[in-house]
Amino acid sequence: LLSPPQGYYTRHGGVGEGGDFVTSPEISQVFGELIGIWYISEWIAMGKPKAFQLVELGPGRGTLTDDILRVFNQLGSLLSKCDVSIHLVEVSPKLSDIQAQMLTGGKVQANPEDESAYMKGISKTGIPIFWYRDIQDVPPGYSFYLAHEFFDALPIHKFQRTERGWREVLVDIDPEVPDRLRFVLSPSSTPATENFIQPEETRDHVEVCPEAGVIIQRLASRIEKDGGAALVADYGHDGTATDTFRGFRNHKLHDVLTAPGTADLTADVDFRYLQKMTEGRTAMLGPIKQREFLKNMGIDLRLQVLLQNSRDTATREQLLHSSDMLMNPEKMGDRFKFFALLPHHRLAPPDNNQKPELAPPSLPVAGFGELLLK
Repeated sequence: LLSPPQGYYTRHGGVGEGGDFVTSPEISQVFGELIGIWYISEWIAMGKPKAFQLVELGPGRGTLTDDILRVFNQLGSLLSKCDVSIHLVEVSPKLSDIQAQMLTGGKVQANPEDESAYMKGISKTGIPIFWYRDIQDVPPGYSFYLAHEFFDALPIHKFQRTERGWREVLVDIDPEVPDRLRFVLSPSSTPATENFIQPEETRDHVEVCPEAGVIIQRLASRIEKDGGAALVADYGHDGTATDTFRGFRNHKLHDVLTAPGTADLTADVDFRYLQKMTEGRTAMLGPIKQREFLKNMGIDLRLQVLLQNSRDTATREQLLHSSDMLMNPEKMGDRFKFFALLPHHRLAPPDNNQKPELAPPSLPVAGFGELLLK
């Protein structure tokens, strides 16, 4: 996906109707708006800190950040005394150019190589935006993190249980058809087999994404140290799925070993593995189904407002169609999951030694309970 000369994201990055796959922000503006409201809800619940960084990992075309910035702008009076900045972690030069055009109108400048951000600009709403190649380059500080369809694109190791023990699934050149690739089992145990297969594993086929584990650990340690929260949305499972590795091209399933670099590759996220890798540094909520999260965030109410304000039948039909795509259990409603990382104190029960009238209430976390609309 990220090979500099031939990688899918470095050459294509085919998000959207004319690409190879479509994401929730591309389907409906409401999705990004509700995500924006989630961050503001958490900012209020955490006592309205004087500054926060919004850090998105793998921002795609920038559509989700654009929708969130629109919400921040609409609620500008609420955020007027807060210093907000946007930090995008993006390794694809092509996608970062698309993001810059979307968010700033192309008004960006390259940074000197000795600076952590390789590019910076100002959003159309006046908020500073910075681009980085690695999350470790993002400055420390109170931050809200966003990873939407990010973890599923990270590389995986595949393992198969055999009569001789666990073997790693590897890629080889087919000796009978030299220009074709094939899957083979390692002849013996590999370092990955020794390190990534748990003794209690009951499945016969396992996919492990060590890079996801490293990144979730970094997010957890940052939240533990500097405060903030992380919201992750992706399709995944609770450690029960087996073979989920697949490719997409022109919105259809595509053989992962055919024409590498021309199709999007993805594997379902193992949420149980991510939870284990946080090592208790943060509290974790979810994963819950996308339709439950969006319903709790008030998508039905927002849809009714948009339908009432739309003048033509085509717009109303599009609104209903996009809502169905996001919420229908047969489409994205059940397949996509949300989970959050929060500081432990955010969910701590009130101190029993403190008088009840003096103890600040632990506000419910929006999305994982109903959003309190005032």
